[in-house]
Amino acid sequence: MPIYEYACQECSQRFEALVRSDTVVQCPQCHSTLLEKQLSVFAAGRTAPEAPPTPVNPCAGCGRAAGPGSCSLR
Repeated sequence: MPIYEYACQECSQRFEALVRSDTVVQCPQCHSTLLEKQLSVFAAGRTAPEAPPTPVNPCAGCGRAAGPGSCSLR
């Protein structure tokens, strides 16, 4: 069931209505059926992308005095 926005041409009331195929849409204020369908505008929120994971350096923190690359990963 889509939701449509309408503007009543009799009383200028603006409203939204859930519309089925057999629904006769009426203004909720004056019950007029002289309505103008409005262009619905929507906004899409977006979150900031996550930072990529920090790569793991296999030679960092092994404790060998000779420095990077001197561990058993040769």
